[in-house]
Amino acid sequence: MGKVVADISVSLDGFVAGPDPDLEHGLGLGGEALHTWALAGDAVDREILAATTEATGAVVMGRRLFDFVDGPTGWSDEMGYGAAEAGTPPVLVVTRNPPDHVRLGDRFSFVVDGVRSAVAKAVSTAGERDVVIMGGAEVIRGAFEAGVVDELRLHLAPVILGAGTALFNDGTEPMLLRQIHVRASTHATHLTYRVDSRDSS
Repeated sequence: MGKVVADISVSLDGFVAGPDPDLEHGLGLGGEALHTWALAGDAVDREILAATTEATGAVVMGRRLFDFVDGPTGWSDEMGYGAAEAGTPPVLVVTRNPPDHVRLGDRFSFVVDGVRSAVAKAVSTAGERDVVIMGGAEVIRGAFEAGVVDELRLHLAPVILGAGTALFNDGTEPMLLRQIHVRASTHATHLTYRVDSRDSS
C-alpha cells in the first residue's frame, strides 16, 4: 500500500495562497510565486514533479481548489496535476455540494461525507500508489485532524506574502514531525516530514 501524503507549496511566512484569491487568480495576490518551482524548468524540480506524478494513484482536494482547477484558466491537456507533467490520476473532491457540471470530465468524483471518507476512498482507488492531498489548507488541516496523513511534503518558496491563507492556524493541534528528506533547487526547498502519530483506526 502507498502512503497518504499532504503535498503543498508554502511561503516562508506559512501561506499557501496570497490575499484575495478568485477564480482567475487562484493563488491570490502575489501567490503565483509559490509555484515558480513547478513551472520554471529547474532540473531538480522537474525530477521531483515527475517522481511525484508517477507515484500518485489518487488525489484528494477541497471544493475551492477544484473550482480553480476546473475553471477556465485551470487544468488543461498541457498543464494539470504535476504542472507540465499533466498527470491524470483520479481526483476525489471533498464538498457538501457537488457541482452540476465538470469541465474536466469523469476523472473527478465528489465526496460529501468528509475528508476521512475521501482519503479512505482514495486509498482504495490508488492501490499500491500514493494518495496525495494537494489542498487547500482547510482540507490538509482536516486530514491531520482526522489522523490520516503519513507524510507532509512542503515546497518552501523563497517568498514572503505577508498575508493570505495560512497552512496551519491558531486552532491546529501541536504535532511533532520527523524530517526525512530535504532537497533544494533554485526556486524552492523541498521538505518531507514523517507523521509518526497517524491514527490506526
